[in-house]
Amino acid sequence: MFFSRSNSPHVATETDVALIMRRVLYALIPGVAACFAFFGWGVVVNIVLAGAAALAAEAAILALRRRPIAAALKDGSALVTAVLLGVSLPSLAPWWLTVVATVFAIVVAKQLYGGLGYNPFNPAMIGYVVALISFPRQMTQWLIPHSGGHLSLAQTLQLQLGGSVPAGLKLDALTSATPLDTLKTQLGLHRTVTEIWNSPVFGHIAGVGWEWIGAAFLLGGIWMLYRGVIRWHIPVGMLSSLAVMALIFYAIDPDSHASPLFHLFSGGTMLGAFFIATDPITASTTERGRIIYGAGIGVLVYIIRSWGGYPDGIAFAVLLMNMAAPTIDYYTRPRVFGEHEK
Repeated sequence: MFFSRSNSPHVATETDVALIMRRVLYALIPGVAACFAFFGWGVVVNIVLAGAAALAAEAAILALRRRPIAAALKDGSALVTAVLLGVSLPSLAPWWLTVVATVFAIVVAKQLYGGLGYNPFNPAMIGYVVALISFPRQMTQWLIPHSGGHLSLAQTLQLQLGGSVPAGLKLDALTSATPLDTLKTQLGLHRTVTEIWNSPVFGHIAGVGWEWIGAAFLLGGIWMLYRGVIRWHIPVGMLSSLAVMALIFYAIDPDSHASPLFHLFSGGTMLGAFFIATDPITASTTERGRIIYGAGIGVLVYIIRSWGGYPDGIAFAVLLMNMAAPTIDYYTRPRVFGEHEK
């Protein structure tokens, strides 16, 4: 009698890159839907432009490197980068800004380092930072939440692709500063948090619309934890350290510092904690290291938001901790089985 034999491993697993990326895309759906509900068609246009640019750039650079194209495009990693950029960039960003950020993310931050698995920095955040530093004015074109219903798809395309404001509308009347930017600016004018909170950009615990978007990304992140796509260490480390920092300074001077809930549900906190900081390639890999890595991001986010030059510090904090990840892993390596402590 003959039996079929196979090489190890003998325990089958359903985990592969394409499956993980698909699940990340599924988890992004609630957050993308919330962004669309509050910021309109511009979010969809950003994602479509970023997706097309990401796939085209990935195919082009792989062709130049003489590497297989189809397999790389099917793994979904380029699309995840595109969606993350699409929801991170302003909803009225001009088309070329989205394309430039995406192409830089794919070509420079990912493929020039060797492709998926070799890039030391998060590609989406590299693309975002390049856009933020190079085109600061265009990076402020956030639609006023709920006013997305005032712009049809045709009007949005006219503004983003054509660069012209639809007849009867003014760009200044459509856009506004984000809640984080408003808070930072007004605190710089020596106003108190209580006074600033009367601004219409603020909701119950954070900004109008932004608090619901943060809750939607939190929902997607919890689903990823449930399905085992990510581990709990980095999100818990980041959110806990950010909350603790905010609580300390809020307790010391509530007139000059916002509450922990405001920081947790403002800007890209939830998106960063569950979808960006947890990138398995650029983050720490040990269990203790992940907690330290996430905590470092949370501390840096609070420092940048409170005393830095930018209202939201997710991208810079993630990239700074990307640089620290190898060192964190080195000093948090688990002891080899059988090794005795000296």
